[in-house]
Amino acid sequence: MSGKQLSWRKSTRSGTDTNCVEVGLAEDVVGLRDTKNRDGGTLVVSRTRFTALLTAVKTGRLSARR
Repeated sequence: MSGKQLSWRKSTRSGTDTNCVEVGLAEDVVGLRDTKNRDGGTLVVSRTRFTALLTAVKTGRLSARR
């Protein structure tokens, strides 16, 4: 699947900043890309995996390593 086939969104909190991650939605997959380099590649995962990632982040199951 090409990144151009996804419907891309960026958080409204980002404003005009280009140092963000965009999320692209399609019927059964979610794409992730860097706004600094939109043509630099897209990570595509299933909606199920993306939902699991969001749940893990929201519930604090992921921690930053230092």
